[in-house]
Amino acid sequence: MSYSKKQILEALRTIKHPETAQDIVSMGMVDDIWIKDQKAVFTLSFKKPTDPFINSLQKVCLQVLEQHFGVELDFKGNIKINTPELKAKAPKHEAESLKDVKNIIAIASGKGGVGKSTVATNLAISLAKTGAKVGLIDADIYGPSIPKMFNVENQRPLVRKVKDVDLITPVENYGVKVLSIGFFVNPEDALVWRGAMATSALKQLIHQSEWGELDYLVIDLPPGTSDIHLTLVQETSVTGAIIVSTPQDVALADAVKGIKMFTGKHINVPILGLIENMSWFTPEELPDNKYYIFGKDGCKNLAAKEKIPFLGQIPIVQSIREGGDFGNPASLNKGSIVESAFNNLTAAVIKVVEERNNNLEPTKRVEIKS
Repeated sequence: MSYSKKQILEALRTIKHPETAQDIVSMGMVDDIWIKDQKAVFTLSFKKPTDPFINSLQKVCLQVLEQHFGVELDFKGNIKINTPELKAKAPKHEAESLKDVKNIIAIASGKGGVGKSTVATNLAISLAKTGAKVGLIDADIYGPSIPKMFNVENQRPLVRKVKDVDLITPVENYGVKVLSIGFFVNPEDALVWRGAMATSALKQLIHQSEWGELDYLVIDLPPGTSDIHLTLVQETSVTGAIIVSTPQDVALADAVKGIKMFTGKHINVPILGLIENMSWFTPEELPDNKYYIFGKDGCKNLAAKEKIPFLGQIPIVQSIREGGDFGNPASLNKGSIVESAFNNLTAAVIKVVEERNNNLEPTKRVEIKS
């Protein structure tokens, strides 16, 4: 089957540049298309050598084209980059990009569905309510949900030049600076990214963003253990990790894997503690009633066994689900049992971070040799 340049352009027209919200074809970024046999080549032209989306857009183009044409056309390695200069400036090193960030806290879970992003969202907001300067990176590259939870789905980060380098300005709401890959893709599209594409996106969110002074930078990681986790500990000095789990045995088994990954000799990131989510169901009209749907004290017992801090328990309350769905996080509900639970959790987190910093040397970035 033969394909035309017009078909390639139509496929590429679905891709928008995050800074302008225009498609890359209308912006005149696609040049020099040619097709021979099963090979297709084109040039992706950028106006600025420091455009922070060069790598991401190149990879998104490959992803979209492979979805449209499958194995009929080979684009891999055939998307050329053209900028006004031979080389764009490399992403800033951690020493510069995160130099004013005091603490980096990774929020992880052994398995999906335990409410990790809900906990990360409400914890970040609760930290900000104490007067702390807080940032949040949605590093769950394959399932970014933070924009929805913060009610900023339709916003797009701005890019501004700082000392001749283009930096992404985080979106801010509820007193928290937020960045997510979800800001740069269609919310309805499935992200079918290879590991290298995902890690490249995470590096940009970390190093090509204008975080400024922060007391806490919270990182919402994907469930399980993956390239994203390794990239994080290679790119940053993580103060510590917090593991989120539900109390049942199936979830706890995976939580142990997350604990072992961070505390392994090649990673060696301190575990700040374990959070038990969905500890019990409490009807808001009957706040004294507790129904232990997933078992009782599973995470509390695991924390004791692993000799790590137990940071607290978060109940199942309808307002938590509603808050996540409608972008009004439950920790903002003054006087509620959820606000009280997250206030207690936040106090515990602040305490263990202070103890960790007083008793341990700063975490070293991990060097992993392939």
